[in-house]
Amino acid sequence: MAFDGTFASAEILGLLKPYASVAAFHPIKREIFPMPIVNRVADLQPDIRGWRRDLHAHPELMYDVHRTAAFVADRLREFGCDEVVTGLGRTGVVGVIKGRKKVNGGDLRAVGLRADMDALPIEEETGVAYRSTIPGKMHACGHDGHTAMLLGAARYLAETRNFAGDAIMIFQPAEEGGAGAAAMIEDGLMDRFKIDQVYGMHNSPGMAIGTFATRVGPAMAATDHIKIHIEGVGGHAARPHKSVDSILVGAQLITALQSIVSRSVDPLDAAVISICEFHAGNTNNVIPQTARLEGTARSLTAEVRDLIEQRVNEVCEGVAKLTGSKITLKYERSYPVLVNHAEQTDVAARIATEISGEANVSLDIPPVMGAEDFAYMLEARPGAFIFIGNGESAGLHHPSYNFNDDAIVYGSSYWIRLVETQLAG
Repeated sequence: MAFDGTFASAEILGLLKPYASVAAFHPIKREIFPMPIVNRVADLQPDIRGWRRDLHAHPELMYDVHRTAAFVADRLREFGCDEVVTGLGRTGVVGVIKGRKKVNGGDLRAVGLRADMDALPIEEETGVAYRSTIPGKMHACGHDGHTAMLLGAARYLAETRNFAGDAIMIFQPAEEGGAGAAAMIEDGLMDRFKIDQVYGMHNSPGMAIGTFATRVGPAMAATDHIKIHIEGVGGHAARPHKSVDSILVGAQLITALQSIVSRSVDPLDAAVISICEFHAGNTNNVIPQTARLEGTARSLTAEVRDLIEQRVNEVCEGVAKLTGSKITLKYERSYPVLVNHAEQTDVAARIATEISGEANVSLDIPPVMGAEDFAYMLEARPGAFIFIGNGESAGLHHPSYNFNDDAIVYGSSYWIRLVETQLAG
């Protein structure tokens, strides 16, 4: 998942971790009952696990996923996909699998399934045999698992083709802050492949293996970037009255910005403003001339997003006047709110229930204030985003995180049944 331009995509699900599991809010039972996972997927699980671990050992960042994209494209060609397109959205890959059933006049003709491929700039600390071979890079968000599960589904669907229309396998780069989904859409993803609906999935640490969770409407937040430059008047620490202390200005600014959520936003609306960087000075007896703040704002509605941007501007202007400093604000809008469509969310929930049983599917989890660029795809086409349990693993974006291979059979089976149901003919 994506969140604030540095680490984007995984952040969404990582924010579920503090709740230990969706069961903290909703009665998802911990015991997992025998489920109708696709038998062929169970047979393929060792292969899918092998692909996942190969990808894990060779992480790549943002759009620079050339090895990963080549690996995916090679597998799709081996499976016999009818069309394999590379270089969409710079390094994205799309595989087209045509069903053997006849498409009826009013039926859906193409359903898109999306997995993200990029890793994170984190030094891995898992100690597993297949740990990252690239210093400073690791799959700390589970995109290796997402890619492998969709490859598993593609192999099965290419073998059976028990559906009508086209199953569009979408492998996206740069979810972690690079808006790879938007890049693929700009390159014609939806129109070129005539996609009618699109679906996404992300693993969630703390949710039990075999469980799923989703919700209708806003499910993940919009994320905006706040960059502030403060110009004061530097001077000697013993003569602060002859200076405009950029550190003091920054401190007042942070306090004032925090009041926006508590005093400008309706308490019934969700919003977050976090200033996460404060850089100023380099010695203990000099008042620094300049300071720099950076942070993020999150919201779940367009109205609150507009309000936050307005108030951040007003606060910066007010503090500048109050302190006699010069404050330059750069407010950048990033990923939009991820909004699940009602009809398609119902479909996703029904398929998850078919795979895992009603007791293991939650349909009304609280919105998550992390961000995910699959939101762009849901703006372009109807669809839904669902979370799948990763067990009691380390949280997303943590150096000890690892995707749980036991989730593979559930994720791949979900993708398969989704295609066979939505493209039943």
